[in-house]
Amino acid sequence: MPKTLARLTLSLGLVLLSGSLAAAQVVLPRTLELNAKEMEQNGFIVAQEALQLAQFQQFQEALARAKLAVQLAPQAHEIWALLGGLYLAVNQPQEAVPALEQSLKLNDQNPGAYFNLGSAHFRLGQYGASVRAIEQGLALKPEAKEEWFNLGNAYLKLGQKDRAIEQYRRSLRLDRQFWPAYTNIGLVLYEQGNIRQAAKNWEQAADIDPKASEPKLALATALLKLGNEVKALQLAEEALRLDSRYGTVEFQRENLWGDRLVADTQSLLAKPPLRALLTQLQRDQSVLPQP
Repeated sequence: MPKTLARLTLSLGLVLLSGSLAAAQVVLPRTLELNAKEMEQNGFIVAQEALQLAQFQQFQEALARAKLAVQLAPQAHEIWALLGGLYLAVNQPQEAVPALEQSLKLNDQNPGAYFNLGSAHFRLGQYGASVRAIEQGLALKPEAKEEWFNLGNAYLKLGQKDRAIEQYRRSLRLDRQFWPAYTNIGLVLYEQGNIRQAAKNWEQAADIDPKASEPKLALATALLKLGNEVKALQLAEEALRLDSRYGTVEFQRENLWGDRLVADTQSLLAKPPLRALLTQLQRDQSVLPQP
Protein backbone atom coordinates (compact mmCIF):
# COMPACT_ATOMS: atom_id res chain seq x y z
CA MET A 1 0.00 0.00 0.00
CA PRO A 2 1.22 3.58 -0.50
CA LYS A 3 3.52 4.64 2.29
CA THR A 4 3.26 8.42 2.19
CA LEU A 5 1.87 8.58 5.70
CA ALA A 6 -1.33 8.87 3.98
CA ARG A 7 -3.99 9.16 6.47
CA LEU A 8 -5.23 12.71 6.34
CA THR A 9 -6.98 14.02 9.43
CA LEU A 10 -9.01 16.82 7.92
CA SER A 11 -11.19 17.36 10.96
CA LEU A 12 -8.14 17.78 13.23
CA GLY A 13 -10.12 18.55 16.31
CA LEU A 14 -12.53 21.04 14.81
CA VAL A 15 -14.86 20.50 17.73
CA LEU A 16 -15.64 24.18 17.95
CA LEU A 17 -17.32 23.94 14.58
CA SER A 18 -20.15 21.90 16.03
CA GLY A 19 -23.38 23.43 17.17
CA SER A 20 -24.78 26.67 15.87
CA LEU A 21 -21.74 27.74 13.87
CA ALA A 22 -21.46 24.39 12.14
CA ALA A 23 -25.09 24.55 11.11
CA ALA A 24 -24.93 28.15 9.93
CA GLN A 25 -25.37 28.74 6.21
CA VAL A 26 -24.62 32.41 5.82
CA VAL A 27 -22.77 34.72 3.50
CA LEU A 28 -20.03 36.85 5.01
CA PRO A 29 -21.30 40.33 5.85
CA ARG A 30 -20.18 42.95 3.34
CA THR A 31 -19.59 45.60 5.99
CA LEU A 32 -16.00 46.49 6.78
CA GLU A 33 -16.83 47.18 10.42
CA LEU A 34 -16.61 43.68 11.80
CA ASN A 35 -15.31 43.39 15.33
CA ALA A 36 -12.80 40.71 16.30
CA LYS A 37 -15.41 38.33 17.71
CA GLU A 38 -17.58 38.55 14.61
CA MET A 39 -14.56 37.96 12.39
CA GLU A 40 -13.62 34.88 14.36
CA GLN A 41 -17.16 33.55 14.17
CA ASN A 42 -17.18 34.09 10.42
CA GLY A 43 -13.81 32.37 10.23
CA PHE A 44 -15.29 29.25 11.79
CA ILE A 45 -18.23 29.38 9.41
CA VAL A 46 -15.91 29.57 6.41
CA ALA A 47 -13.77 26.79 7.89
CA GLN A 48 -16.85 24.60 8.19
CA GLU A 49 -17.58 25.23 4.52
CA ALA A 50 -14.00 24.23 3.71
CA LEU A 51 -14.36 21.02 5.68
CA GLN A 52 -17.60 20.16 3.91
CA LEU A 53 -15.98 20.73 0.51
CA ALA A 54 -13.04 18.55 1.52
CA GLN A 55 -15.39 15.74 2.44
CA PHE A 56 -16.58 15.83 -1.19
CA GLN A 57 -12.97 15.77 -2.46
CA GLN A 58 -13.18 19.38 -3.63
CA PHE A 59 -9.80 20.18 -2.14
CA GLN A 60 -8.81 23.26 -4.15
CA GLU A 61 -12.08 25.02 -3.31
CA ALA A 62 -11.72 23.92 0.31
CA LEU A 63 -8.17 25.27 0.43
CA ALA A 64 -9.26 28.69 -0.80
CA ARG A 65 -11.86 28.92 1.97
CA ALA A 66 -9.42 27.69 4.61
CA LYS A 67 -6.97 30.44 3.61
CA LEU A 68 -9.71 32.99 4.11
CA ALA A 69 -10.75 31.39 7.39
CA VAL A 70 -7.30 31.78 8.97
CA GLN A 71 -7.29 35.44 8.00
CA LEU A 72 -10.61 35.91 9.77
CA ALA A 73 -9.64 33.82 12.82
CA PRO A 74 -5.83 33.87 13.06
CA GLN A 75 -5.82 32.65 16.67
CA ALA A 76 -7.89 29.54 15.95
CA HIS A 77 -5.52 26.57 16.09
CA GLU A 78 -8.20 24.27 14.64
CA ILE A 79 -8.40 26.30 11.43
CA TRP A 80 -4.62 26.42 10.99
CA ALA A 81 -4.63 22.63 11.42
CA LEU A 82 -7.35 22.30 8.79
CA LEU A 83 -5.35 24.51 6.41
CA GLY A 84 -2.28 22.34 6.90
CA GLY A 85 -4.26 19.19 6.27
CA LEU A 86 -5.68 20.64 3.07
CA TYR A 87 -2.23 21.59 1.83
CA LEU A 88 -1.34 17.92 2.26
CA ALA A 89 -4.47 16.89 0.38
CA VAL A 90 -3.33 18.90 -2.66
CA ASN A 91 0.24 17.62 -2.27
CA GLN A 92 1.81 20.86 -1.06
CA PRO A 93 3.76 19.65 1.99
CA GLN A 94 6.08 22.66 1.93
CA GLU A 95 3.11 24.95 2.60
CA ALA A 96 1.57 22.50 5.08
CA VAL A 97 4.52 22.69 7.48
CA PRO A 98 4.21 26.36 8.57
CA ALA A 99 0.41 26.08 8.84
CA LEU A 100 0.66 23.04 11.09
CA GLU A 101 3.48 24.59 13.12
CA GLN A 102 1.31 27.67 13.67
CA SER A 103 -1.55 25.44 14.82
CA LEU A 104 0.74 23.72 17.32
CA LYS A 105 2.14 27.05 18.49
CA LEU A 106 -1.41 28.02 19.43
CA ASN A 107 -2.23 24.61 20.91
CA ASP A 108 0.39 21.90 21.40
CA GLN A 109 -2.13 19.29 22.52
CA ASN A 110 -3.56 18.34 19.12
CA PRO A 111 -2.19 14.91 18.08
CA GLY A 112 -3.70 15.17 14.60
CA ALA A 113 -1.65 18.27 13.85
CA TYR A 114 1.53 16.48 14.92
CA PHE A 115 0.64 13.48 12.77
CA ASN A 116 0.03 15.62 9.69
CA LEU A 117 3.21 17.56 10.38
CA GLY A 118 5.03 14.23 10.41
CA SER A 119 3.42 13.38 7.09
CA ALA A 120 4.49 16.70 5.58
CA HIS A 121 8.10 16.23 6.72
CA PHE A 122 8.08 12.66 5.39
CA ARG A 123 6.97 13.80 1.94
CA LEU A 124 9.71 16.41 1.97
CA GLY A 125 12.31 13.76 2.78
CA GLN A 126 12.88 15.21 6.26
CA TYR A 127 12.67 11.88 8.04
CA GLY A 128 14.22 12.92 11.36
CA ALA A 129 11.71 15.75 11.67
CA SER A 130 8.96 13.31 10.69
CA VAL A 131 9.96 10.96 13.52
CA ARG A 132 9.96 13.78 16.07
CA ALA A 133 6.53 15.06 15.04
CA ILE A 134 4.88 11.63 14.98
CA GLU A 135 6.37 10.71 18.35
CA GLN A 136 4.96 13.90 19.86
CA GLY A 137 1.55 13.01 18.49
CA LEU A 138 1.78 9.46 19.81
CA ALA A 139 2.63 10.78 23.26
CA LEU A 140 -0.83 12.36 23.19
CA LYS A 141 -2.63 9.56 21.34
CA PRO A 142 -0.78 6.25 21.80
CA GLU A 143 -3.66 4.15 20.47
CA ALA A 144 -3.20 5.48 16.90
CA LYS A 145 -2.15 2.26 15.16
CA GLU A 146 -1.56 3.86 11.77
CA GLU A 147 0.81 6.37 13.31
CA TRP A 148 3.01 3.65 14.83
CA PHE A 149 3.11 2.24 11.31
CA ASN A 150 3.99 5.66 9.87
CA LEU A 151 6.67 6.07 12.51
CA GLY A 152 8.11 2.74 11.42
CA ASN A 153 8.21 4.00 7.83
CA ALA A 154 10.14 7.10 8.89
CA TYR A 155 12.65 4.99 10.82
CA LEU A 156 12.97 2.70 7.81
CA LYS A 157 13.83 5.68 5.60
CA LEU A 158 16.48 6.63 8.18
CA GLY A 159 17.99 3.18 7.79
CA GLN A 160 17.08 2.17 11.35
CA LYS A 161 15.51 -1.14 10.40
CA ASP A 162 15.26 -2.71 13.85
CA ARG A 163 13.52 0.38 15.21
CA ALA A 164 11.20 0.31 12.23
CA ILE A 165 10.16 -3.26 13.03
CA GLU A 166 9.53 -2.25 16.65
CA GLN A 167 7.03 0.39 15.52
CA TYR A 168 5.28 -1.97 13.10
CA ARG A 169 4.87 -4.45 15.94
CA ARG A 170 3.43 -1.73 18.15
CA SER A 171 0.73 -1.14 15.54
CA LEU A 172 0.01 -4.88 15.44
CA ARG A 173 -0.40 -4.99 19.20
CA LEU A 174 -3.20 -2.49 18.73
CA ASP A 175 -4.74 -4.36 15.79
CA ARG A 176 -3.67 -7.86 14.78
CA GLN A 177 -5.55 -7.44 11.50
CA PHE A 178 -3.57 -4.40 10.36
CA TRP A 179 -1.99 -6.11 7.37
CA PRO A 180 0.27 -3.24 6.16
CA ALA A 181 2.40 -3.74 9.28
CA TYR A 182 2.97 -7.42 8.42
CA THR A 183 3.84 -6.36 4.88
CA ASN A 184 6.46 -3.85 5.97
CA ILE A 185 7.99 -6.18 8.52
CA GLY A 186 8.43 -8.53 5.58
CA LEU A 187 10.12 -5.77 3.57
CA VAL A 188 12.72 -5.31 6.30
CA LEU A 189 13.30 -9.03 6.86
CA TYR A 190 13.77 -9.70 3.16
CA GLU A 191 16.50 -7.08 2.87
CA GLN A 192 18.18 -8.70 5.87
CA GLY A 193 18.23 -12.03 4.04
CA ASN A 194 15.51 -13.66 6.14
CA ILE A 195 13.41 -14.74 3.18
CA ARG A 196 11.38 -17.45 4.91
CA GLN A 197 10.30 -15.19 7.75
CA ALA A 198 9.51 -12.40 5.31
CA ALA A 199 7.35 -14.84 3.35
CA LYS A 200 5.44 -15.76 6.52
CA ASN A 201 4.64 -12.12 7.17
CA TRP A 202 3.47 -11.55 3.60
CA GLU A 203 1.38 -14.69 3.72
CA GLN A 204 -0.29 -13.44 6.88
CA ALA A 205 -0.96 -10.05 5.27
CA ALA A 206 -2.43 -11.69 2.17
CA ASP A 207 -4.66 -13.92 4.30
CA ILE A 208 -6.05 -10.86 6.11
CA ASP A 209 -6.77 -8.99 2.88
CA PRO A 210 -6.88 -11.28 -0.19
CA LYS A 211 -7.39 -8.22 -2.41
CA ALA A 212 -4.13 -6.58 -1.35
CA SER A 213 -1.72 -6.72 -4.28
CA GLU A 214 1.49 -5.77 -2.49
CA PRO A 215 1.95 -8.70 -0.08
CA LYS A 216 0.93 -11.17 -2.81
CA LEU A 217 3.57 -9.97 -5.23
CA ALA A 218 6.23 -9.81 -2.53
CA LEU A 219 5.29 -13.32 -1.41
CA ALA A 220 5.51 -14.51 -5.01
CA THR A 221 9.05 -13.17 -5.22
CA ALA A 222 10.01 -14.92 -1.99
CA LEU A 223 8.51 -18.20 -3.19
CA LEU A 224 10.50 -18.00 -6.40
CA LYS A 225 13.70 -17.57 -4.38
CA LEU A 226 12.65 -20.56 -2.26
CA GLY A 227 12.21 -22.71 -5.35
CA ASN A 228 8.42 -22.76 -5.77
CA GLU A 229 8.10 -21.23 -9.23
CA VAL A 230 4.61 -22.58 -9.98
CA LYS A 231 3.06 -20.97 -6.93
CA ALA A 232 5.13 -17.82 -7.45
CA LEU A 233 3.77 -17.33 -10.97
CA GLN A 234 0.20 -17.93 -9.82
CA LEU A 235 0.43 -15.41 -6.98
CA ALA A 236 2.22 -12.84 -9.12
CA GLU A 237 -0.52 -13.02 -11.74
CA GLU A 238 -3.19 -12.51 -9.07
CA ALA A 239 -1.26 -9.56 -7.63
CA LEU A 240 -0.78 -7.83 -10.98
CA ARG A 241 -4.43 -8.23 -11.89
CA LEU A 242 -5.33 -6.58 -8.59
CA ASP A 243 -2.94 -3.65 -9.09
CA SER A 244 -0.54 -3.62 -12.02
CA ARG A 245 1.32 -0.60 -10.63
CA TYR A 246 3.33 -2.96 -8.45
CA GLY A 247 4.91 -4.23 -11.63
CA THR A 248 6.91 -1.00 -11.92
CA VAL A 249 10.12 -0.27 -10.05
CA GLU A 250 8.98 3.30 -9.41
CA PHE A 251 5.87 2.19 -7.54
CA GLN A 252 7.77 -0.46 -5.62
CA ARG A 253 10.28 2.17 -4.47
CA GLU A 254 7.46 4.50 -3.52
CA ASN A 255 6.19 1.76 -1.26
CA LEU A 256 9.57 1.31 0.46
CA TRP A 257 10.71 -1.85 -1.29
CA GLY A 258 14.43 -2.37 -0.83
CA ASP A 259 17.12 -3.09 -3.41
CA ARG A 260 17.08 -6.86 -2.97
CA LEU A 261 13.33 -7.23 -3.24
CA VAL A 262 13.11 -4.89 -6.23
CA ALA A 263 15.81 -6.78 -8.11
CA ASP A 264 14.35 -10.19 -7.31
CA THR A 265 10.85 -9.06 -8.27
CA GLN A 266 12.10 -7.82 -11.62
CA SER A 267 13.57 -11.27 -12.21
CA LEU A 268 10.18 -12.78 -11.44
CA LEU A 269 8.34 -10.35 -13.70
CA ALA A 270 10.74 -11.16 -16.55
CA LYS A 271 9.23 -14.64 -16.74
CA PRO A 272 7.41 -14.90 -20.11
CA PRO A 273 3.86 -15.40 -18.73
CA LEU A 274 4.16 -12.38 -16.43
CA ARG A 275 5.89 -10.22 -19.02
CA ALA A 276 3.02 -10.93 -21.41
CA LEU A 277 0.45 -10.22 -18.72
CA LEU A 278 2.02 -6.87 -17.87
CA THR A 279 2.05 -5.89 -21.52
CA GLN A 280 -1.62 -6.79 -21.81
CA LEU A 281 -2.57 -4.91 -18.65
CA GLN A 282 -0.66 -1.82 -19.78
CA ARG A 283 -2.39 -1.99 -23.16
CA ASP A 284 -5.80 -2.33 -21.52
CA GLN A 285 -5.03 0.60 -19.24
CA SER A 286 -4.02 2.81 -22.16
CA VAL A 287 -7.37 2.35 -23.93
CA LEU A 288 -9.48 3.13 -20.86
CA PRO A 289 -11.51 6.36 -21.23
CA GLN A 290 -9.89 9.31 -19.48
CA PRO A 291 -11.85 10.83 -16.56
